[in-house]
Amino acid sequence: MAAKLKKGDTVVVLTGKDKGQQGTIVSVDPKSGKAVVDGLNMAIRHTRQSANSQGGRLPKALPIDLSNLAIVDKNGKPSRVGFRMEGDKKVRFAKTTGDVIDA
Repeated sequence: MAAKLKKGDTVVVLTGKDKGQQGTIVSVDPKSGKAVVDGLNMAIRHTRQSANSQGGRLPKALPIDLSNLAIVDKNGKPSRVGFRMEGDKKVRFAKTTGDVIDA
């Protein structure tokens, strides 16, 4: 199945403690159906000091289920994603405005 949400998309959270907040997708795990959004769903994680990092209590963005995310259209409103063929290329489009998301 094609990915409706991809890395780099601007999304809004529909439910949960971060409801209504916007962010950019950092990574997507299609197998578990979750995505990590930059700066949202933050939790404190205790990490051991290493040669690369100081360690301590560091904030980390945890994955959010894809069903709780919606892409932001050009008007700044949440939208569902659809697919259509333009010529011989399959493109994603916002259902609210009909605009192509990725050209």
